[in-house]
Amino acid sequence: MKKIIEKFIPPDKWKLPAILALAVFFGFSAYVVYISKFTSYLGESPETCVNCHIMAPQYTTWSHSSHRIYANCNDCHVPHNNILNKYFFKAKDGMRHAAIFSLRGEPQVIQIKEISKDVVQENCERCHNFLLSKDRVSTVVGNHFAKEQEGERRCWDCHREVPHGKVNSLSSTPNAIVPLPDSPVPKWLQKIMQHEKSKK
Repeated sequence: MKKIIEKFIPPDKWKLPAILALAVFFGFSAYVVYISKFTSYLGESPETCVNCHIMAPQYTTWSHSSHRIYANCNDCHVPHNNILNKYFFKAKDGMRHAAIFSLRGEPQVIQIKEISKDVVQENCERCHNFLLSKDRVSTVVGNHFAKEQEGERRCWDCHREVPHGKVNSLSSTPNAIVPLPDSPVPKWLQKIMQHEKSKK
C-alpha cells in the first residue's frame, strides 16, 4: 500500500506546484458548488426551480394553480418508484439543465423530453388513480382512458393547461413575481463594491 501511495507523491521540485494546482482545483470546485446552490437540489422546495430565471413562467403558473396545494415540482417531474431512481433522475436531469443554462443554450420555449413525459404521466396516474379505478371505468373518463391506455394519448392531451396554463415563452408571464435567488456575491465583496461606487 505504501508503494502505491508513493507513486502519487510528486518529486520535491513539483510538490509546491502540485499543492497549488490541487488548492485551485478544490477551491474552484467548492465555489461551483456554492454558486450553483447545489445543496438546494437535494430537497423538494419549488423555489429551487427558479434558481434559473428561465423557469419563472413555469413556477408562476404552478403557484397560481390548484396543484400548488397538493404537489410541488418533484411530485410531478421526478419518478417515485424508489429513492435511488428518484435521485438518479434528479441528478441526470439537473446536470443536463445546468449544462444547457450555463452554456446559454436554452430555447425560448422549454419543451419536455420524452423520458420526462413518461415520468409525468406515471405521476398523474399515481396521484389520480381513483379516477381510473375499475368501478369508475363506466364513466366517460374511465371509458376514454381504458380505450387509450394502450395508445399514445397522455393526460395533458385533454388537460392541456394543468397546472402550467399557457406557457409558451418567457413573455407568457411578464409581470410574474417569483422568489429571486440570493446574490452569489459574498457580503464582504458587496460592501467593498458599494464603497467604491460611493467614492465616484
